Amino acid sequence: MLKATNITKTYSSKKGSYMHTALHPFNLQVAKGEFVGIMGPSGSGKSTLLNILATIDQPSSGTVELDGILTKQLNDKELALFRRKRLGFIFQDFHLLDTLNVRENILLPLVLEKSSLQDMEKRLQEMAVMLGIQDILEKRTYELSGGQQQRTAAARAMIHDPDLILADEPTGNLDSASAKSLMEALAALNEQQERTILMVTHDPVAASYCKRIVFIRDGQTFTEIYKGEQRQAFFQKILHVLSVLGGSIDDISPARH
Repeated sequence: MLKATNITKTYSSKKGSYMHTALHPFNLQVAKGEFVGIMGPSGSGKSTLLNILATIDQPSSGTVELDGILTKQLNDKELALFRRKRLGFIFQDFHLLDTLNVRENILLPLVLEKSSLQDMEKRLQEMAVMLGIQDILEKRTYELSGGQQQRTAAARAMIHDPDLILADEPTGNLDSASAKSLMEALAALNEQQERTILMVTHDPVAASYCKRIVFIRDGQTFTEIYKGEQRQAFFQKILHVLSVLGGSIDDISPARH
């Protein structure tokens, strides 16, 4: 599904007097139907990695391949189309349009694809039921709680059936109940519909819903762990790796049960 090979990212000042390597030769493979979390201290390269995998940024070297397509071979127009059709994005800050209601926000990707009204309504109802938002479809975004806004954003990210869903700190602005609701919905989508999800998070509770966690430190893979049968046991393993990984207490969200 997704294959990143020897990707690096180096930033330099305008005059070239200062250079910072955010990602060292980094390799990652994500199979279809996986739910993978990316964790690490602030400044470890998580966001840089996500931006490159999302084709928002280009690596300094190395390649990113999605279903056999090398993204560096696409021009700007092709990249924009690739992102719109093949990828789904869930952001920490929701990025909903205040001028539209919930229904209209969710349907945006299908409107851009000029889907039929019948297809749009069918997909909308399926997503709304899966995410538990069927009762708020006519509401404006300012009438919603944070959790409702994030589930709306998740529905919009997935309604066009993308090959890969990329989530950037999706529980970052949510209370514990809303975060739990969102992660349970994402886990259900992964299990029941085999949606492929890659999520960057500081939150060990959110991470415990993943099937695999890749830990990054200083732009390199530190280690990775796999989920067994018990989510609570996986949560404890995540906490253990984070304690070994280091970083300040501010780098890790408070544990939420």
